[in-house]
Amino acid sequence: MKDFLKYMAATIVGLIIFSILTVAFGFICIVGMIASENSAKDVSDNSVMVLNLSGMLNERSEDNVMDKLSGNTVGNLGLEDIVDAIKKAKKNDKIKGIYIEAGMFGADSYASLQAIRNALKDFKKSGKWIVSYGDVYTQGTYYVASVADKVLLNPSGQVDWHGLASQPVFLKDMLAKFGVKMQLAKVGAYKSAPEMFTADKMSDPNREQVTAYLTGTWQNICKDVSESRNISVDSLNAYADRLITFDDPKDLVRCKMVDKLVYTDGIKAEINQLLKKDAGRDINTVNLAQMQLLKDNNDKGDEIAVYYAYGNIVDSEETGMMSQGHNIVGNKVCKDLQELADDDDVKAVVLRINSGGGSAYASEQIWHYVEMLKKKKPVVVSMGGMAASGGYYISSGANWIVAEPTTLTGSIGIFGMFPDFSGLLTQKLGIKFDEVKTNKNSGLGTPARPFNAEEMAYIENYIDRGYKLFRSRVAEGRKLTTAQVEKIAQGHVWLGQDAYKIKLVDQLGGLNEAVDKAASLAKLHEYHTTSYPGKSSWMDQLLSEATQGSYIDSQLRLTLGEYYEPFMLIRSINKQNAVQARLPFILNIR
Repeated sequence: MKDFLKYMAATIVGLIIFSILTVAFGFICIVGMIASENSAKDVSDNSVMVLNLSGMLNERSEDNVMDKLSGNTVGNLGLEDIVDAIKKAKKNDKIKGIYIEAGMFGADSYASLQAIRNALKDFKKSGKWIVSYGDVYTQGTYYVASVADKVLLNPSGQVDWHGLASQPVFLKDMLAKFGVKMQLAKVGAYKSAPEMFTADKMSDPNREQVTAYLTGTWQNICKDVSESRNISVDSLNAYADRLITFDDPKDLVRCKMVDKLVYTDGIKAEINQLLKKDAGRDINTVNLAQMQLLKDNNDKGDEIAVYYAYGNIVDSEETGMMSQGHNIVGNKVCKDLQELADDDDVKAVVLRINSGGGSAYASEQIWHYVEMLKKKKPVVVSMGGMAASGGYYISSGANWIVAEPTTLTGSIGIFGMFPDFSGLLTQKLGIKFDEVKTNKNSGLGTPARPFNAEEMAYIENYIDRGYKLFRSRVAEGRKLTTAQVEKIAQGHVWLGQDAYKIKLVDQLGGLNEAVDKAASLAKLHEYHTTSYPGKSSWMDQLLSEATQGSYIDSQLRLTLGEYYEPFMLIRSINKQNAVQARLPFILNIR
């Protein structure tokens, strides 16, 4: 009894301490936010916006309270925040230019990088300047920074410039060592996602489509850099072939890849020269967080909702917990779309989609709610880095579809993949099974054996029916015949610029163009945008298991590095919906 009271007292004390820390942390957060808001309101004349390109770029930033508590400083940048900050900087007369600080920056796609680059290009139309500096430029960061008026490099620095390559990972032989194999039913010659588990090399159709979208993406990169740096595309390809990455930095100046070599202590003088100030004068800077707090007084007129749907498409929160990163949770998205449909203040909706797909079932449910939403107000899709397979499924019913030139889209196909663990259980572990059944197929899905031929035939018919449903949704939404869709379906992945030619998308552009089109369809003359869904408060995050899981996930990502995605995929493969409409699980583009 004495021990029980002792442990009970310890528990109560622990809860009290936790409560005190929570309240204290909340107070600190509130004070910090107030201080930040005050500092953001007082932007000084002759200020420079600092765009620090370090960390991972996501569709939206996801500030994690667990990261803040632990002191984790790994960058988590949101494309939404960056583009919005650049727009505000363009309009703010006190901000004279942008300083890009290039670091180790990773993005989900070149389409997302292109969106940042286009925003910076638009910023320059105001007559303001952009300066970039890097110790080392990754290829993606250089692509963004090349739009700058001055590209500065450390005298001992590098510019990574090597072209694009895709190196798919194949796990079939590794799984076989454990007595595991995948049973596959699919529709679509180009549907390559299952190859990771069922093959040991790329199929010819997959090699064809990967070659096409890599080549198209690289052509876009070279075209943009060529225009900004006044270097011919042929020269840029020659530089990539001879790995200019390892050249003497002085050669990079001669090749016009960079404008000048300076050490970090010389950056201030370069910026002050543009500000027309003495070289040693302090510079007034505004960072990304402060830009987010600046009000742009752009909340007049009618509301257009921008709903962000990005990540893997999963059926529910429970299945999503087993999948890494952000998810498009089917039942939650359906509920949110219903609320937007019922909200009379919302006059049009832009669905911002960045997804390689996922659950075919969840995709069909979201498609249905988009259809219901469309009956009440215009729906326009803005495609990010990917809107393919399930991502295209949920896009196909929109009134209008806008894609970036390098968006990966299409991939109209479906597959079912079912792990067979019988070899592991019976041969490797020596587990024995017996069976009693009432009907011929009562043992379907037993771990004791793989599917037999008859069972597989039933599954293939089921998958084929799902494909025909997907195809009919596309035909209906895009106003094409089934035969026309079939010619461009079969799981074929298309670049946005190619999808435009075959009527899978209506327009090339970014989120701005999608919002403008939504306003046009809704016949709005004055309007503003509001982002959905709303972000969680710090208290909600603290009390959420998902936040704790996200924190653990981020630590695991740091520890495993490039092996993180294969590990997480193997961990969660048996928890995902077996019937999938999605791109390859890991694109692995370098």
